[in-house]
Amino acid sequence: MCAINTFPAPGPKADLEEGTVLSPRFGADGLITCVTTEATTGELLMVAHMNAEALARTVQTGEAWYWSRSRQELWHKGATSGQVQTVVEMLVDCDQDAIWLKVKVAGDGGCCHTGRQSCFYRKIEVTHGETRLVVA
Repeated sequence: MCAINTFPAPGPKADLEEGTVLSPRFGADGLITCVTTEATTGELLMVAHMNAEALARTVQTGEAWYWSRSRQELWHKGATSGQVQTVVEMLVDCDQDAIWLKVKVAGDGGCCHTGRQSCFYRKIEVTHGETRLVVA
């Protein structure tokens, strides 16, 4: 288990793509993108970001932690809503700059702060060159 905020620096491309060491490539802002889906249904729940501490806490606790860009603080998903996300599986992409969490959601099973199951509840429609959002 890694200590909070410590991951090895990314190595050569071959190590990133084929190696067995988690060495996430955080962006210049110190964040890595995280896609979260429901483990059983595969429904896309949310896209968020993690800093090194959030990723380390997720690995250590088995529950999803994120970095809130709007609040500029660590965020334990479900700490206030009861919608704790328990990690069933965690994957990293080929060049280790994105994380995919497959989770089970506690509480009412929702994910979005608007009270919806998923943060992706609106679709983009284009009609006669005009774009609008429609609840899916």
